[in-house]
Amino acid sequence: MWLRHLNLIHFKNFKKLEVDFSPKINSFIGENGAGKTNILDAIYYLSFTRSCFNPIDIQNIQHGEDFFAIHGEYVFDNGLENKVHCIQKKGYAKEFSLNEKRYERMADHIGLIPLVMLSPYDNDLIYDGSEARRKYIDGVISQFDHSYLDDLLNYNKALANRNLLLRQFADSGRFDAEMLEIYNPQLIGPGNRIFEKRRKFIEQFVPIFDKYYNLISAQKEKVSLRYVSQLSEKPMHVLLQENFDHDRLTRYTNGGIHKDDLEFIIEDFPIKRFGSQGQQKSFIVAIKLAQFEFTKEITGIKPILLFDDIFDKLDELRVETIIHLVGSENFGQVFITDTQASRVHNIFVGHPIHHKIYMVSNGELQEVDLI
Repeated sequence: MWLRHLNLIHFKNFKKLEVDFSPKINSFIGENGAGKTNILDAIYYLSFTRSCFNPIDIQNIQHGEDFFAIHGEYVFDNGLENKVHCIQKKGYAKEFSLNEKRYERMADHIGLIPLVMLSPYDNDLIYDGSEARRKYIDGVISQFDHSYLDDLLNYNKALANRNLLLRQFADSGRFDAEMLEIYNPQLIGPGNRIFEKRRKFIEQFVPIFDKYYNLISAQKEKVSLRYVSQLSEKPMHVLLQENFDHDRLTRYTNGGIHKDDLEFIIEDFPIKRFGSQGQQKSFIVAIKLAQFEFTKEITGIKPILLFDDIFDKLDELRVETIIHLVGSENFGQVFITDTQASRVHNIFVGHPIHHKIYMVSNGELQEVDLI
């Protein structure tokens, strides 16, 4: 599967853009702020119905305009073609459609066009709290398991309502245990299922991650991923019972899958504190390449890969290894942004990989030949 044609109207800093892509590697070069990342974000929109960077859709409309439109034409491995459209008008709900048929639920589109994006913002997986890593796990699983996404939405809704009730009890000085327990079944069933699917996912994911990290680093370091969950020790209903008094005191639900985490380890220590910048970036790249392979195995489709300014802080050998990997037949279409034309030139010298290179400047795009 690959994106053959992209059409943007009033999207971020692009007044109008129409471009045909290579089915293999497409590189965008230009200064910071030129619009390279905005092109990747438009492609991300077509897979996930939202921006990767700004969740407020109307803020992605070009300044002074009333709407934006993103249109993409995809070619699938079986020869079928699909057209995806996203239109956001000020004062109106977002319209998202497949082959002119509008979706009633945006979630129904997730997974049709698998995509993996790697950007500098992925450093949040290392430096932010556990919520960022849970969202990452949820995002991967939700692409191929809609029942997981439904359980997650239902769990989070019940959790929010239970926490609100705990705060209301504390503020009013009146407590009703039976009313609070109404939410137990809404947390227990989905919570247990989410835990089992997360556990199984990590179990399958870790060997793939190990393989890619070893390839990128030439086996220089030993790394690991560790899934941490309260449900590894006790089922959801026991956690609710044992934390009952603590929940009343803190006005918050203290036990459940919303406390899960994924530990990033290098040489038996947290990579956040003991990994170099190059090692940390290699760690994130390996996670995203493992996500690509895992998703491909589950869906049978090669996801589109978006690499936004990822080569900074990586040595030449690791860059060379990554390009060799994604240029192989195991991978599909790849989009790369970089500020350095010389680095992009060096990437493709000696690599007979089908590719296109575009210069981006002030919301304008021009195909160039650097080789």
